[in-house]
Amino acid sequence: MPVFAIGDGALGFWSALRDIEEFENTQEQRCWVHKIANVLNKLPKRVQPEAKRLLHEMMNAPDKASAIKAKKNFTETFADKYEKSVHCLSKDWNKLTTFFIL
Repeated sequence: MPVFAIGDGALGFWSALRDIEEFENTQEQRCWVHKIANVLNKLPKRVQPEAKRLLHEMMNAPDKASAIKAKKNFTETFADKYEKSVHCLSKDWNKLTTFFIL
């Protein structure tokens, strides 16, 4: 039985996964590539390189504490002017960091 499955936010995938008895305990891991694209889409092009650097720092963090630190830096940098991008990242944070529980 798979420990976790990776997918974007498409509800059909997760629904189908839950319908298969052997996968009922499989944890959900959101796809970082899709999430990064969604977050960057909510930012002006001129700030996207810095945002992308911080997002990659989260995605490639060696542990959850490092990912949280990078998320805090992202939030402090962009929350005042670009609240929608911070919300886009934060709303799926637990499912973006599922792999750290393994």
